[in-house]
Formats: sequence, structure tokens, C-alpha cells
Amino acid sequence: MTDQLKTLHCRRALEALRNGVPNRYAVEMLGCGQPVITERFEAILGRVADSELAQRSSASNSLLVSGDFGSGKSHLLTHLEHLALEQGFVCSKVAISKETPLYDLGKVFKSAVEHGRLPGRSGMLIEELGQSLNPDTVEYDRFFSWANDTEHNGLNAIFPATLQIYKWSHDFELNRQIEYFWAGDKIMSARVKEGLRQINMHRDYTFRAPKVSELPPQRLLFFNNLIRAAGYKGWVVLLDEIELMGSYSLLQRGRSYAELTRWCGQEQGDAYPGLVTVGSVTDDFAAVVIDVAGDKQDRDYVEGKLQERNAHLVGSAVTGMDMLERGTVGLRQPGDAEVQGTLDRLRDIYSTAYGWDAPGLSLKDMASGGFQNRMRYKVRASINQWDLMRHYPDQTFHTEGDEFHHTYDENRDLEKESKDDGAAAA
Repeated sequence: MTDQLKTLHCRRALEALRNGVPNRYAVEMLGCGQPVITERFEAILGRVADSELAQRSSASNSLLVSGDFGSGKSHLLTHLEHLALEQGFVCSKVAISKETPLYDLGKVFKSAVEHGRLPGRSGMLIEELGQSLNPDTVEYDRFFSWANDTEHNGLNAIFPATLQIYKWSHDFELNRQIEYFWAGDKIMSARVKEGLRQINMHRDYTFRAPKVSELPPQRLLFFNNLIRAAGYKGWVVLLDEIELMGSYSLLQRGRSYAELTRWCGQEQGDAYPGLVTVGSVTDDFAAVVIDVAGDKQDRDYVEGKLQERNAHLVGSAVTGMDMLERGTVGLRQPGDAEVQGTLDRLRDIYSTAYGWDAPGLSLKDMASGGFQNRMRYKVRASINQWDLMRHYPDQTFHTEGDEFHHTYDENRDLEKESKDDGAAAA
């Protein structure tokens, strides 16, 4: 690596750390001090990559991690993402938010596809997957046979129909529409039937237009198998900031617990071979939101609320709450020596990025400056301190910070949408 490229990578790492959103450069340079979680994750990848072992094993292919705000959950997910990419998995990182609410499978799925990454490729996931499909491989042949067995796989016949068109049609525009239908967009049934006529297979596929509510789970199933047909070992989906579901209405939280169960492969009757899900959540979420002694007491109220409109989700919602209460792995808190080591590496990164010999900062110095205990703040405060010292070398600075406390207050805007969302999912 040239000095110029190294400088560029260091600056990119610092910009990400300034914003509290670590990128691959920051993670590679600072490392990840969570060996227990990393080992468990690599064991899951190894099991999923071995199809015979995966069929024999009853172990879960999901992992939920918990930690305080700013303790390094996003940093960990970025680290796991790159481990998976290196081992031949497709990876998608999704931040749970108002735009991608956990209770809406369609939106979370579409976000996962839009933000998906392929090992060694930089293009859009769905387009790269399409180019990776090879009808002459055993994997594709197995996928093609599975997709056409709609009597047993539960798919609407529009899926194998589009796959057949994609295989034989030379209509580039139609094939691109099919790719984006697989990825979550709409497609007109008439357009698909027209494509079948173009390849003289319109008598082989008869189907009705699927209902909007039927498509998301079928897309997830189809796309998950599509990834393996394209020659990849599986699909790793990283769900960041699950705790934001605490701002949803009671009904939306109930549906979110059920969807978490689906993504984690714990829902009865649903199997997504090759799907690995890792989710992050704050360590007090279960105590505040789910527990009967907490502020929201979802353990007491979710089942009754779902019985009113989404009774079929009750079992999955209970499983989701169980996972969040008893199935998370807590992040290991670093000791003073480890934190100091991280700050020393950060100093080297900063010095390289700006060609400036950044002075060392000790934990004692930072404590006297009012820095918070969380690693995120130590990192950002150090970068801020060096920025000021580099630009104003003759000045003395004192940094103060206010402690952040995450709250789970319900978002009224989301609550207003609850009725429409519930109707769409019913």
C-alpha cells in the first residue's frame, strides 16, 4: 500500500468514527475486542457453509448481541460483516428505523437487498446476483427445480415464471424488471405473461396476481435460495438498533417480535437454509420494555393486543420476546489497558492521516476533561481534541460531555400509522 493510499484510508476511518458509524477501514485498523461473539459467529458460518452439517444440526443460525449505547455494537456488526464477506457470504446491514420498521417485512427485506454486498464485487446486489447465475451449474439446477415445485414450497407461480423468462428471454428491459421484482419492487402480471409468450411458455405457467401481503415472506424465501444458486455460501443479515422498536405502538411491537422470530429462523414451519441473522439491541431493552416489572410490560400486554387483529402472530411474538429476554450475548467491556491501547492505535491513525504527530491522551487526562465512559465517546472526544490542537496549537482546551440515556418513548407519528400497517399485514 502506498503512503498516499494509507493516508486516504486513515482519513476515511476518522470521518466514520467522527460520525459514530464505523466503516471497514476503522474496524480493520482498531480491531474488535469481542472474541467470544466472533467465535460463535464463525461457528455459525462454518455450519451453514457445510450443507450436510447444516441439515443434521438443530443449532440456531442466529445471534443476538446486547450492550449499552455507544459500547461498540455497530463496530462489532461491521467486523462480523467483513468476516462473512471473506468467507464467501452475501451480507446486508440494516439499521432499524422509521423508514425500515422491524414489523414490516417488506421494507426490511427491500432495505437488506438495497444495502447488500457481495464478496469481491461492488455493484448493486440484485444485478450482480443476476450476472452470477449460471444455468449450467448443479446449484442452479437444484434451485430451478425447487422454485418450480410450488405445490410444496408455497411460492406463487409468478416466481418460477419470472425465473423461466430470466433464463431464456433476451429482453434486457424485462429481465431488469424481473430482477427488481425479486428485490422487492412491483411488476405487472400482464408483463410477465407477455414474457412467457415471447419464449412460448405461456401455457406452462398459470397464476393469479399475488396479494401484496403474500409477497414479502415469499420473496425472502426465494431470494435466500437465489443467493445460494448464484454460488454463494449464504446470506448474512445484520439488524442494527433493534431497540428502536421500543418507540413503536404496542401492536407494532408485537408484530416486530414476531418478525424477529422469522428473521432468526425460529418460526415454526418456516425454513430459510443459508440465512444467518445477527441483531444488536441495548442491554436494558428487555428490562424496560418486555419485563412485567418494566415501563411497558409487553410480556403482559402484547398477546392480548395481537389476539384482537393478528392472532396468528401470538406464538412467534412470544418467541421473539423470549429471545430478547434470555437469548442475547452481552458485549464484553474492555479494561483500562485495552481502552488505552485503542486510543494509542487511534493516535497513530490520526498522525498518519494528517502528517501531524498527535500527542498521547491518557485515560486520566480524559477523565479530568469530563469524557463519558463509553468507548464511542472516548474515540470521538479524542479525535475532537486532536482536531482542536492541530488547528489551534497555542490554545488550551477543556472538553465536557453530557451523559446520554436512551429512552423508549413511543413515536406518535408511528402510532398513527399502526391501523393502516395492521390492515396491510392482516
